[in-house]
Amino acid sequence: MTLSTTIVGYLLLFGGVGMGFVLFNIVLGMFLRPNNPSEEKGEIYECGEPTIGSSFVQFDLRFYVVALLFIIFDVEVAFFFPWAVVFGKSAQLSDPGQPVVIESAEGPATLSPAVIGLHREFGLPESLNNEVATGAVSPGMVHRGADSLLWTCLADIGIFFAILMVGFAYVWKRGDLDWVRAMTPEARAGPDEAVRTSASRSQAMTHSR
Repeated sequence: MTLSTTIVGYLLLFGGVGMGFVLFNIVLGMFLRPNNPSEEKGEIYECGEPTIGSSFVQFDLRFYVVALLFIIFDVEVAFFFPWAVVFGKSAQLSDPGQPVVIESAEGPATLSPAVIGLHREFGLPESLNNEVATGAVSPGMVHRGADSLLWTCLADIGIFFAILMVGFAYVWKRGDLDWVRAMTPEARAGPDEAVRTSASRSQAMTHSR
C-alpha cells in the first residue's frame, strides 16, 4: 500500500466517522428531546433579545475594522502549521541518535525505515537508498542536510514573523486597534476651531515667505 493510498484511507475514515457521529446525535436527539412548540418559541430573536425596530440601521464601522484585522492575522498565523510539520520532521531527521543506515552482513547497507519514511514525506527520490548502499551518501551527509533544512526553516519563520510584526506595528501606530481612535486637537475643538487653525497656519506660511 502506497503512502498516498494510506493518506486517502485515513481521510475517508476520518470523514466517515465524523459524519456518522453527527448523524447519530441528530437522530438520537429526535427521539430524546421534548417537542413542545409554542408561539413564543417561534419568535425571531437575536442573541436572546427580542428584535426592536428595523434591521436597516447604521452599523458602527469599527466592528468591521476589528473583524478584518482579526481575519488577516488569523489567516497568516495558519501558515505556521505547515512550517511546524517541516520543522519537526527536520529536527527528527537531524537527531544524532536517529539511526540512518542499517548495516547487513547479507547485503549492502540500506536506509532505516524511519529515515526512508521521512525522505518520502519530504519528496526525496527513492534513488537515495541506492546512493547510501554504494557509499555515495554517508549518514553524516544526511544529518548535515537535515541540519541545513532546520536552520533554513528557522530563518524562514523569522522573516515571516518579522513581516507580520511590521504589519501589526503599522496598524497599532495608526490606532486601528483602538476602539476609539485618538482625535487631533483641531477635531476635538470642533470644525470652527479647525478652520481658524488652518487659516492661521496659512498666514504664518505666507509671512515666512
